[in-house]
Formats: sequence, structure tokens, C-alpha cells
Amino acid sequence: MNTLSYGLLSLLSHSPLSGYDLMLRIQPFWPAKHSQIYPLLSALEKENQVSFETVSQSDKPDKKVYSITSKGLASLREWLAEPASDPVMRDELMLKAYCVSAVDPVIARPLFQRRLEHYEAKLIRFEEKIASIQRDGGLSDGESPNYHSDRFGAYILLNKAMMSSRTNIEWCRWVLDLIPNTNENSGND
Repeated sequence: MNTLSYGLLSLLSHSPLSGYDLMLRIQPFWPAKHSQIYPLLSALEKENQVSFETVSQSDKPDKKVYSITSKGLASLREWLAEPASDPVMRDELMLKAYCVSAVDPVIARPLFQRRLEHYEAKLIRFEEKIASIQRDGGLSDGESPNYHSDRFGAYILLNKAMMSSRTNIEWCRWVLDLIPNTNENSGND
């Protein structure tokens, strides 16, 4: 099985989901499209890793809601015991940052300003989601869910994303301080 298959099993270990819901929920962790997910679900079903129940819908076609099987849970546990591969980072801005001095600062500044705004918005969403986990779990601010809680994984991942966003905000601000602001310097020539 590939990593995406294990990702689907991971999501299903928390609750039954349709293929569409799986596609939406996997996005923060792993970019995947319908064309990847549905064939994997079919293969997982043939291998008895997942099962599905058909749910009738009056205004839409029937949908399949998938659940992890005991065999799928055993496979997931085996995979969890294996070391994780090195992280992969693909960020177009990093390529542009490498050669950004080839363009005028008036072109460079908006690249980093937009990224700063992107991370500031993400940080707010992550903080709201963490607060929701704490509120739903009856936890105080700063209190984390119990390790065995089904919210523990989401909580630690949201905190990582929040920390990463803060670091990226700091980096964008630092870069913006280094890039000459032609508006400030226009009268000094």
C-alpha cells in the first residue's frame, strides 16, 4: 500500500466517511484528487481493509460511506510502527526567493507581503480550531486532550501548523525589512 492508502485508513480510524469527505479531510496533510482516492478505496475494499455502506440520497446519487475494518486497523498499526520518511517541501516562493534580487523591489515586496497575509489568516484559523477542540473537550485554554482521545492527533497537528505559521510570519516580516521599500527611498536620491 502507498502512503495515501494509509492516510485514508488513518482518517477512517476516527469515523466512517464518504470518498468525497475523505478527499476534503486529507488535503491539509496530503494533496490528493478524486482520481486517486476512489481507485485506492476500491483496492482497499478488495483487500478487506475497508468496507462500505451504501447510503440513499433523495436528491443525489447514492453514496458509499467507508469504514475501516479490523484488518485495516491492523495494517494501520503496522504502518504507524515504521519510521516516517523525510519531509517533502515544495514551495514556489522558495524558488523565487532564491533569485528575487533579479527583479525590482517593487515586484519583490508583494510576493512576501501576500505570503505574510496568507500565514496571518492561517494562524487565525488554526487558533480557532484549537480553541474549538478545547471547548468541545471541556478543556481550559492551553490544556491538551488526553493522549488516547480521538482529538489528540488533530490537536498536535494544529499546534505544529500554528507554530509553523508563526515562524513563517516572522520570516516574511524579516524579509520585507530587508527588501528596499522604494516608496520610502524615493525622496532620498
